[in-house]
Amino acid sequence: MIRILTNDGLQQGAVDKLVSMGFKVVNTHYDKDVLGEVLKDFDVLVIRSATKITADILDAEEGGKLKLIIRAGVGIDNIDVNYATEKGIIVKNTPNASSDSVAELAIGHMFAVARFLGVSNYTMRNGQWNKKKYEGIELGGKTLGIIGMGRIGRALATKATALGMNVVYNDIFGKQNNLSYDFLEFDDLLKKSDFISLHVPYDKNKGSLIGKNEIEKMKDGVYLINCSRGKVVDEKALLDALNVGKVAGAGIDVFEEEPTNNKELVNHPNVSVTPHIGAATKEAQNRIGEEVVTTIANYFEQEVSSIAAKTIESV
Repeated sequence: MIRILTNDGLQQGAVDKLVSMGFKVVNTHYDKDVLGEVLKDFDVLVIRSATKITADILDAEEGGKLKLIIRAGVGIDNIDVNYATEKGIIVKNTPNASSDSVAELAIGHMFAVARFLGVSNYTMRNGQWNKKKYEGIELGGKTLGIIGMGRIGRALATKATALGMNVVYNDIFGKQNNLSYDFLEFDDLLKKSDFISLHVPYDKNKGSLIGKNEIEKMKDGVYLINCSRGKVVDEKALLDALNVGKVAGAGIDVFEEEPTNNKELVNHPNVSVTPHIGAATKEAQNRIGEEVVTTIANYFEQEVSSIAAKTIESV
């Protein structure tokens, strides 16, 4: 029987579907010190962001039967993909499931920092009535620069356009001819955008995409949104820019270290924060579960067909 370990959990509906297809699913979390040895008994590993699959874990699995690792989410930076590939293990993710959820969260952070939602909530709960203090701005008519025009970036562009924003973008793959938005070179986007939203993976070889030099090129009073990966933004540079007003506000869902210990950034009055919840909607989690099931079923297509045939014969 094909055995699947869902080390960071999986939607119950997806687990039930896999079981109905004849797979054995173990919905248990194992810490990194024992995970490699445990994996010897599994054909498939499903993880979210909590589990890190490093070379030492893969070495500990040596001699086992692990064939497939699935990241139930978009980013795969918590998996040593190259080393897994060298060992003949296929790595997959679920890129289609959470685009709308992350895009909506980015919009939510934009509203929060533009209209002081976080700090006004806090001060009101502490008995303050700062009606005249929190004069915000409207999103309509502002230029939104999207860095990374993949599925999430395109979903965000659609929603931002509906709000009356002018969308421009930059992408590592250059201009996309099927998009009606203006493509700008990276530095031009930094200079012209009122809001900048990041939707790119972190490249450890290049380091932070947004640091002191990049922030200096931005408009005074720019708003920065990061719902991608924490290390994409240099937190110290961002905090310095917030303190002098170069950056008027920041919406942050991801941090250099998670859980974050950067209390100064989290508690800054012009910052809206969430604890890496970009994909944390019921709809996205259901879609992630569906993608995981489809990926496993497609990989083991012959085995699934054989199990189904045997079930029919027994009936």
